[in-house]
Amino acid sequence: MPILDWKQSYLQMCGGSAVQRRRPVIGITGNYDNATCTLAEGYYQSVLQAGGLPFIIPPFEQTDNLKDVLDRIDGLIFSGGGDINPLLLNEQPVKELHSVCHVRDVQELLLARLAADRQIPMLGICKGIQIISTALGGELYQDIYTQMQEGTRIKHSQELDRKYPSHTVNIVAGSILHTLFRAETIAVNSFHHQAVKTPPPGFRVSAMSEDGVVEAIESSEYKSVIGVQWHPECLEESPASNGDRSTPLFRWLIGEAASFREAKRIHRRVISLDSHCDTPMFFHKNIDFASRDPQILVDLHKMTEGKLDATIMVAYLEQKERDEEALLAATAKANRILTQIEEMAARNCTLLDIAYTPADIARLKRDGKKAIMLGIENGYAVGKDIANVEHFRRRGVVYMTLCHNGDNDLCDSAKGNGEHGGVSSFGAEVIKEMNRTGMMVDLSHAAESSFYDALEISRTPIVCSHSSAWALCNHPRNLTDDQLKALARKGGVAQVTLYHGFLRTEGTATVMDAVEHLNHFVNVMGIDHVGIGTDFDGDGGVPGCASASELINFTRHLLRERYSESDIQKIWGGNFMRVMEMVQNV
Repeated sequence: MPILDWKQSYLQMCGGSAVQRRRPVIGITGNYDNATCTLAEGYYQSVLQAGGLPFIIPPFEQTDNLKDVLDRIDGLIFSGGGDINPLLLNEQPVKELHSVCHVRDVQELLLARLAADRQIPMLGICKGIQIISTALGGELYQDIYTQMQEGTRIKHSQELDRKYPSHTVNIVAGSILHTLFRAETIAVNSFHHQAVKTPPPGFRVSAMSEDGVVEAIESSEYKSVIGVQWHPECLEESPASNGDRSTPLFRWLIGEAASFREAKRIHRRVISLDSHCDTPMFFHKNIDFASRDPQILVDLHKMTEGKLDATIMVAYLEQKERDEEALLAATAKANRILTQIEEMAARNCTLLDIAYTPADIARLKRDGKKAIMLGIENGYAVGKDIANVEHFRRRGVVYMTLCHNGDNDLCDSAKGNGEHGGVSSFGAEVIKEMNRTGMMVDLSHAAESSFYDALEISRTPIVCSHSSAWALCNHPRNLTDDQLKALARKGGVAQVTLYHGFLRTEGTATVMDAVEHLNHFVNVMGIDHVGIGTDFDGDGGVPGCASASELINFTRHLLRERYSESDIQKIWGGNFMRVMEMVQNV
C-alpha cells in the first residue's frame, strides 16, 4: 500500500482536519461530610473565569471509574479539606490530629498517582498540596506546631475572613511560581496545621513562609504540577488582592490543560512510533507486559498513558568473541530473543500484535491495539553466514544496527579500534542483502568511516534509530552536522535518543536537552529527516521523559516549540515509516 494511502486512510478515520477547539475540562475533587459531597464556589468560579470547564469529582474508591474520569479531563485540582489519615501514610496519629475523611483520602491519594502516571496537569490547594506530595513519595508534618522543632511558628490558621491575606510567603527565584507572580514575596491566606515536610522525588520547594513552613512545591522535571498551601480561590475575589494575587495559578492550570488536551488530540490523529527500545533485555525477570510493571519503562499501561502507538523492540547482542562457536551462539541468541517478543505478543494478542509494515501499524491503531516491531541491535547476529540476513528478514525484522560497542565482522564501531577502516567487504555484502530483502540499515553506534561507507554502498536510505547531535554533545557515538547533511541528502532519517550520555557531556540531561537535539537535527537536516528513538530499557530515559508513560510530555514540548501537527506527525514516526516503506518496496 503506498505511504499516502495508509496515512490518508488513518486521518479519514480520525475525522479529517477540522477539529473544534473546546475549553479544557478541569476535574475538582469534592469535599465529603455527612454523606454529602460539597465544593466551595470559589473553585469552580475560578476555573470558569480562567477559561476552563469545571467538573466535580465526588469521593469514591472504584479504580476503574477513576481511570474513566481521568480519560475525560484535561486538568485536575485537589481542593482543600481536613487532615490526611496518617494510617494511609504508614504513620500513627499524633494527638493534635484533626478530623479526617478516610474515603476521600483513599480516593485522592490514588487519583494523584493515576493522574501523575498520565501526565495530567495538576494544581493542589491547601490539603491538595499535601495529597500530591504524599501520594508521590513526599513526607508530611501531621502538626507543624509540635513536629517542626526549629524556630517559632507564625499563625497558619487565620481567623480573618478568607478573602484577606494574613501572612507572606517568599517565592524561590527561577521557579514556575516566580514566573507566574513576578514577585519574590506575596501575601496569602492560611488555614492549616499540616504541611509538606519534604517534597517527593522530582519536585522542589518553590515558596516558604518566614518560619520555614513549605508553602508551595512544583515539578522539577518540566511537568505541569504545582501545589500551594494557601487558598487562591478565595483571594481571587478579594478587593485587597488588587485582582491579581491568585488568578495566575488558575490561568496557568488552564493553559497547561489546554496544551495537554491538544497533545491528546494530536496523538489520536497521528501514529506515534518509538524506533528503539531494549525491553526484551528484561524478559528473563518474568515481567508482565500487560500490567504497569515497575521493572520496565515500556509496557502496555505506559504505552497507553503516554499515547505511544508502536515501538520497535530490538534483540540486543553484546559484542563478544568472533570465533565460530561465539558467532553461532550470537545468531541463536538473536533468534531466541525474537521468539520471546513474539511469545509476549501472543500472550497479549487482544491488546497488541506484531507489525511488519507501516500499514500494519495503522491497521492496529484503528483496531485499538498497540504495535510491536522487531529489530536487531548488532550485526554480530549475522555471524559469517549472509543467509542469516534473509532469515531474520523473513522473521519480520525491520532493521538491523550494523554494530554496537565494538568492531565486528561487518564494520567498525564508534567505540572500536578501527579494524576495517569502515565497512568490511563482508559488511558491504550484508548491506546489499539487506537492501534486497527489504531490511533497513541502521548506523547508530557505527564509526564515522562506517557511516560514510554504508551511505555509499546502500541503494536505499539508511536510518540512525537512536542517535543525537555531536555539535551539542561531542560523544563519538553522536552524529556530526556533516553526517546529518549527508544522511538527509540520501533520504535517510536520524532519531533523537533519550540516553543521558548522548545528550549532555556534563550535568544531568533532561527532556529539554532532547528537544534541543531534535531542534538541531531539524535545523541541519530539515523536518523530513528526524524522529525519536528513546532507547528505553537500554538506559534511555531522562527527567521529564523517563518512560513510555511520559512521551506525551515530549509532544507538549514540541507544541511549545511551535511545531505544527504535520511536523509532529513526521517526527513521531512518519519520516521513519516513509523510509521503512521505501526500503520494503525495493
